[in-house]
Amino acid sequence: MKLVRYGAKGAEKPGLVDAQGKIRDLSAHVADITVDTIAQVAGIDAASLPVVEGDVRYGVPVKGIGKIVAIGLNYRDHAIESNLPIPSEPMMFMKAVSSLTGPNDFVMLPEGSTHGDWEVELGFIVSKTARYVSEEDALDHVAGYVLANDVSERFNQKERGTQWSKGKGHDTFCPVGPWLVTPEDIADPQDLPMYLDVNGERMQTGNTKTMIFDLRQLISYASRFVTLEPGDLVITGTPPGVGEGKKPEKIFLKAGDVMELGIEGLGTQRQDVVAFDLAKLA
Repeated sequence: MKLVRYGAKGAEKPGLVDAQGKIRDLSAHVADITVDTIAQVAGIDAASLPVVEGDVRYGVPVKGIGKIVAIGLNYRDHAIESNLPIPSEPMMFMKAVSSLTGPNDFVMLPEGSTHGDWEVELGFIVSKTARYVSEEDALDHVAGYVLANDVSERFNQKERGTQWSKGKGHDTFCPVGPWLVTPEDIADPQDLPMYLDVNGERMQTGNTKTMIFDLRQLISYASRFVTLEPGDLVITGTPPGVGEGKKPEKIFLKAGDVMELGIEGLGTQRQDVVAFDLAKLA
């Protein structure tokens, strides 16, 4: 199943995407898409649902994300391009829930930004509480997979002390969606091609099979340090090609840039990069 939340920000409706790529309205069956309602819509015949007409906005595909757990440097070539050691254990950090935004909403650079950057990532939504989970049972805790862009402000991330959250949690810095894809529709989450373009130029090309730590390892590891709760979002690292790693000159985001990204089976995103304007966040 491909589940979506569509409509104006703050007033999204639940839907699913049928085999022809059309959004079907689920409002008569559930009030919203949450971890709890996924099972309720599993047996519904898409053809029996009303088609949503027109060009609609996609929201974050799951309501009620409680926290965002992120994994850094989980692709060897990305660690190398970042001039950082290959991790011997997964590197974890938290990303603010207030950074969540729809997959095609604008990304706003923070005030004074000079080092905005991009990161296409595979994410997943936690289905049930995970504490000290074994690797064998890890994927039983996945409600579905999502495409995410872990937008970063590298100066704030790395030059203002050791707290990566300073450059990761800005408003609009976590576009998610367009869909939540349930596990039965992803044959192998460890073999998903992914890409990201900026202004039509390919910046990142990768595949989840090149992760240093795979999903089973990440879930088991993270659950030893943070209780993963239903509805939490985990994003799992990015392949090489970020702006900070470009040679001979680094490339950073500026107002007017356009990011386009995708992961096979999980859809695509497009974000216009805009300058800081506090009024736009109201």
